[in-house]
This record gives sequence, structure tokens and C-alpha cells, in this order.
Amino acid sequence: MPHDTPLIATIVAGLGLAFVFGALANRFRIPPLVGYLVAGVLVGPNTPGFVADASLANELAEIGVILLMFGVGLHFSLKDLLSVRAIAVPGAVVQIGFATLLGAGLAWLLGWSLGAGLVFGLALSVASTVVLLRAMQERRLIETERGRIAVGWLIVEDLAMVLALVLLPALAGVLGGQPQVDDHSSPLSLPASYGIWGVVGVTLAKVAAFVVVMLVVGRRVIPWILHYVAHTGSRELFRLAVLAIALGVAFGAAKLFGVSLALGAFFAGMIMSESELSHRAAEESLPLRDAFSVLFFVSVGMLFDPLSLVSNGLPILATLAIIVIGKSLAAFVIVIAFRYPIATALMISASLAQIGEFSFVLAELGVGLKLLPEQGRDLILAGAILSILLNPLMFLVVDRMQPWLERRAGAATPEGGPIGPATEPGQVASAPATSEKEDGPPPKSTLTGHSILIGYGRVGSLVGAALKEAALPFLVIEDADKTLAKLKADGIETVAGNAANAEVFSAANPEGAKRLILAIPNAFEAGQVVLRARAANPAINIIARAHSDAEVEHLKGLGADTVIMGEREIARGIVEVVTAKATDPAGSAMEIKPQPA
Repeated sequence: MPHDTPLIATIVAGLGLAFVFGALANRFRIPPLVGYLVAGVLVGPNTPGFVADASLANELAEIGVILLMFGVGLHFSLKDLLSVRAIAVPGAVVQIGFATLLGAGLAWLLGWSLGAGLVFGLALSVASTVVLLRAMQERRLIETERGRIAVGWLIVEDLAMVLALVLLPALAGVLGGQPQVDDHSSPLSLPASYGIWGVVGVTLAKVAAFVVVMLVVGRRVIPWILHYVAHTGSRELFRLAVLAIALGVAFGAAKLFGVSLALGAFFAGMIMSESELSHRAAEESLPLRDAFSVLFFVSVGMLFDPLSLVSNGLPILATLAIIVIGKSLAAFVIVIAFRYPIATALMISASLAQIGEFSFVLAELGVGLKLLPEQGRDLILAGAILSILLNPLMFLVVDRMQPWLERRAGAATPEGGPIGPATEPGQVASAPATSEKEDGPPPKSTLTGHSILIGYGRVGSLVGAALKEAALPFLVIEDADKTLAKLKADGIETVAGNAANAEVFSAANPEGAKRLILAIPNAFEAGQVVLRARAANPAINIIARAHSDAEVEHLKGLGADTVIMGEREIARGIVEVVTAKATDPAGSAMEIKPQPA
């Protein structure tokens, strides 16, 4: 066996150090991604000691981007994407233009050419897919309207950058760079002889062809493959099918249609979301998604030279100001101009206040075409690292600013005035001033002696139906917009958000509740809720679910009164049916509902 194994060494060093420094960051209440970035700096070429293979790290990180966008697509639908097109398209275009102008202005002050300013500004205008989606997922916002706007905005930015990457080589000579030699070895190469409009036309045609193929062929083939593999009963084959579809569609989209890997993966996930097996597909791809997204942050850290903070101090601060302040203000003004709530505008502006993977690709292309000086690439890398580090702080600032801005806006907003555009085009969106805020602490429930039901999925909905039939008072804590809308339509009281959040859980009035029912499958998250509930009301009866003996012991150790393991109850039901048939001379079929342990 060869001892020179750069791939294994890069994975081991990247994940190992990311775990160590991520755990340290978490210990000091710092976002773990800061630790991942530090790990990347330590294994990068700009610090002494072991140096990982940067090219391999970048490719591994690209897999993380693919899987992450695939996962987002699984929770998205074409209707969701079209519902936010009215703000996502003009918002992203205007924000890209504004950030590009700011970047070009800084480039002019530094004495760079017009072409350098264009590339530099474009690199500062596009947000990182991984950072934005991780922020959305941590706050359970992917399935909310704000999350859909952010993802739609991201998709438009992605398409704009695909166009920029194709156009820059054709325009390099005009912008003062070195024209790229025509290379027909790649199916994506577009000869400069096509002209600017020819290149634009071919690029748009390829994107349109990809969308058509996915909507016409993909919508039939992908779900059929999933259902076929599911019927084999092999979990291993099903997991392999999910990964093969995600990676295969992304790679094919890039090679055949010129679409970015991330965008191809997103469409694959969105098409797969129409299958009944999409929930299972999301679960199967989650572990790899998390591991490779960590490698993305490690690969970014490897590019950073700490000494550049000294040699390029003022330009780096100016670059960071454009990314964190300029882009955020532009996004905030745009969203408010479309009459969305302040909470939505603040969340979008904080999400976009960073740059990432597309910025690196543009920087490398600009340097290769002799458009961008190497100092520009260094500024982009430093701006990316620092903006990613500051992004969690941006969300903290947004949380602090929101109540003050809403009070100021409330004084100027008439009662019953518009609170944001409608989901469907042509509708008028208005509501009384007393309507619930989209964000912020939810109002506290007035229920007493009630049950708190956490989660309204497959298990929670059955429990909720039984509680309703028995006329027992209860409320539901849920974070999926579609489920919340259905519950409200059915007249069931809800609290929107993650039950592990102190303000959300407190809104359910646990002090006056009789019982807590945890219908969520995540035992780690359920354990946090158990601790919170027991501290708020020592007498509350806590019922939880688990999937293994270890989870049962974990939840009972934290204070749960009853923990029901699904597999055990299934076995008990089967045994009861078998024994009942054995004692029934007629051998008639019986339905026996298993009782809780």
C-alpha cells in the first residue's frame, strides 16, 4: 500500500483539526465554523507544519456545496421558487449591481484598471452558498417565506455568476486583460468569435435547455428510480441512489449545460422533492452533507495568509466594509422597498453579508486573464474569511436592532396597512395591525392544564388527532410554515419556531401545562427540551419517542417520565396479533393498537 496518500491525509487533518477547534469554539460559545476556519489556516501553506493538498481540499469542499444545495432542493418546490421571483430576481440584480459599483470604486482608488474593478466588484457581490444555507438551517428558516426569498436570491446570484464566468474570457481583451485562447476540447468552451451577444445567447440557451430537461425528463426519471430502489428493500442501495443522483445531475449540468454544480444539485433536489420518498432521501444524505460542508470551511481557511492583515490592512477593511455594510444596506433597502416586514429585510441583509466559493472562482479567473492583480485576489480571500467569521455577529446585531426598528416603523405604519407582498401574484397582502409578527418572541399562550405537542409530522399529527378527538386542550410547537398554516386553518393553537429556543418554548406556557409530548425523532434536540420543561415545571408529565435503547436511557436520564421506542411497540403489536390469532378459532384478522409502555 502506498504511503503517499494526500487525499487521506487531507481528509484526516481537515476533519480532525476541525473537530478539535470546532469543539473549542463551541465551548467558548463561538460558532463552530470559526474553529473550522482556524483548522484550515493551520493546515494551509501560509503557516508552519503540515500542509494539506489545497486542490484536493477544494474539490472535497465542492462536494459539500453540491450536497448542501441538493438538501435545500429537497425542501423546495418549483411553486416555492416562483412565489418569490418578484423580489428575488430584481433584488439580486440590483444588489449585485450596487456591490459591483462599490468594488469598482475601491479598485479605482487603488489604481487598478476598469476590468480589474469589474471582476473585483462582481466577486464581492455574490454570497457564499454554504454560509447562507448553514445560517438558514441553524435558525430553521429554510421552509419559511424568508428562507425561500434568501434561497431564490441565491439562485439568481448563482445564475448571474455562471453568466459572468462565461463572458469574462470573451471580454478579457476589451477590458484590458489577456484574451483566452479558444479551446474546443471542452463542450463548454465558447469561441470569442461568437461575439458578446452570441456568448450570452448560447449561455442562456444552455441554462434553458437544462431546466427543460430537468422538468420534462427529470420529473419522470428521478422519482421512478427512487421508488424502484426503495422496492428492493436495500437501504444501502437507496442511499447510493440518492448520492448518485445528486452528484450525477450536478456534474452533468456543469459539463453538458454550463450550469454551476450547486445549481444543478439544487434542481436535482427540487425534482426529487416531488417524490414521497424525499424525506427519507434527505435523512440519508445528511451525514455526508455535514462532513463535506465542514471541509468547505477548512478549504477556505487554507487560502488565508494571516500576514496579509498587516500588509494590506486598510484595503482589507475597505473590502470588508463593502461586503458587510454596503451589501447589507442595499439588500435591506431593496426588501423594504418591496414592502416586506422589517424582520425579513434584516434576515436577508445579514444572510448576504459574506462572500465565498464563487468569489474565489472569479478571483482566480480574473488573475489568469491578467484582469485582476494578485493583490485583488488577496483582498477577496481576506474579505471572505473575515466576513464569514463576522456573519454570526451580524445575526446577533440584527436581533438587537429589530425591536427598535419595528417600533420606529410601527409609528409610521397605519393600521391595516400592507405588511408585505402576497405569495401569489395579483393578490393584495394586508392584515390588521394586531396580526402576529413574522419574527420576534411569540405571545404567551393562555392555555392551562393543556398538553404541549412538539412536532407535527407523521407521529405528531396522529397524536394531535387523538387529542382533538378526546377534546383535550393542547397546542403545537412547529417550525414548518406549511404545517403551521394547516394547523391554524384547523383551529389548533400553535407556536412557531424551534422548541429548543427558550422564548419559543416559554410561549407554550409550560408552567401551566399538564403534559409535554415530544413527537420529534431527534433525541438530542428532544433532550434539550426535556431539561427546559423540567426546569420550568417540575410536575409536568413528559412523554418522548426514541429509536434505540441508548436514546431511551438518554431521555429518561434527563427527566422524561415515559419514553416510547417505536421498534419495541411495533414488535409488541405484532406479538399481540399473533397470539390473538392463535387463540381465535376462526383465525379472523384483528387490528390491535399497541399501548404505550
